[in-house]
Amino acid sequence: MKSYTVIELLNSETLLQEVTVKGWVRTFRANRFIALNDGSTINNIQCVVDFENTNEDILKRIGTGAAVSITGELIESQGKGQKVEIQVKEVTILGDADPEEVSKTILQQKRHTLEKLREQAHLRTRTNTFSAVMRLRSSLSFAIHKYFNDNGFYYMHAPIITGSDAEGAGEMFRVTTLDPKNPPLDEEGNVDYSKDFFGKETNLTVSGQLEAETYAMSLGKVYTFGPTFRAENSNTSRHLAEFWMIEPEVAFMDLAGNMDLAEDFMKSVLSYVLEHNADDLAFLEERLIKEDKTKPQAERSEMTLTEKLRFVIDNNFKRVSYTEAIDILRNSKPNKKKKFKYLINEWGADLQSEHERFLVEKHFKCPVILFDYPANIKAFYMRLNEDEKTVRAMDILFPGIGEIVGGSQREERLDVLKEKMAALDIPEEELWWYLELRKYGTAVHSGFGLGFERLVMFATGMSNIRDVIPYPRTPLNAEF
Repeated sequence: MKSYTVIELLNSETLLQEVTVKGWVRTFRANRFIALNDGSTINNIQCVVDFENTNEDILKRIGTGAAVSITGELIESQGKGQKVEIQVKEVTILGDADPEEVSKTILQQKRHTLEKLREQAHLRTRTNTFSAVMRLRSSLSFAIHKYFNDNGFYYMHAPIITGSDAEGAGEMFRVTTLDPKNPPLDEEGNVDYSKDFFGKETNLTVSGQLEAETYAMSLGKVYTFGPTFRAENSNTSRHLAEFWMIEPEVAFMDLAGNMDLAEDFMKSVLSYVLEHNADDLAFLEERLIKEDKTKPQAERSEMTLTEKLRFVIDNNFKRVSYTEAIDILRNSKPNKKKKFKYLINEWGADLQSEHERFLVEKHFKCPVILFDYPANIKAFYMRLNEDEKTVRAMDILFPGIGEIVGGSQREERLDVLKEKMAALDIPEEELWWYLELRKYGTAVHSGFGLGFERLVMFATGMSNIRDVIPYPRTPLNAEF
């Protein structure tokens, strides 16, 4: 007999049919009512056991956390809260869960803090909060691929191991087979990487952008969506050492087109989860509302989770130059009254999250795209403006989270790119292929980058990036 998922049964219009469903017991009440969940939905299906005609040994083994297979008749529910339930004919125990052991874990029926759930990350997706987060993560991933596929982009896989530092920051994890205690040395006493596996110094990638540019300059529109690694010592709730990056790259597109693409993309993927993950979003929203009530008034969110998503989807993104934004911030009340942790005193300052959120939530009251940043605070590959002080870079700012997307028009002029690399001591031989792109039909091209986990944070309302990752053990900067 076919085994159905819980979500299939809850959405079924056909009653009085015999069905089989497999899942984990959430609760077992009065020796009769099993709340069963299989991860396909945040909702449980109620299974009603005829305990008088069920083996007592089986009944004793139906406890929280146990894996069971249930066969019975799908009928209209007699109670409130669910449309259908299963009148159980047979229960098979697939995997026991010792009640004493369960009582020591987060599977026990009580409310746990997120900190407690992180201590047992291998079990936390059995909870409503984390199962909802992971289903939303999956839907967002699908929506990303769907958007690019529907809009004529080609998916490419950028290398994970690379010899180039795309950002020019040097914060990379080294990949080597050399003996760390006794590496081979050259005549000058430096590590001789010619003896290494790849014959040169290599690292884990921080971005697939540079490789994506090579494909964009032949295929037109491409994107990468893969793992990246930053050895940045940022011990905050929003930084990971390993994360996934979404990076589209488009030939013949300038900065204005890049802004259009990013805005349309963000609205599309968030609209997708609003439509397809309503139950999970409703649960997470209710959780956040309850959590907010425990906070001081000043720390409470002004918008619910759904309102934040609609705030992005329903509003046009305001486009503001960096220079204009600095003037606004410099003259703002929080800055003048020294309520910002980082005061804005001069042009060229790197904006912090508090500044970005002020622009979005207080000043413009809509998503904001900042553009034309000072060249000295942005990467070498960004297109230099005619004033030679600013570059055609952009950041998109959202409520509650600040900067979420970063992008730019790329520098297509070979001579200018060489000058910028020389100024930053970036060896031409390491990026010879990147420079050669500018020799054969150079053209305007642009793209942006979006950390996937930050997008999941925004869509789920979670405040700590540790709570949107699927790994039981994670290479995090932030402390657990």
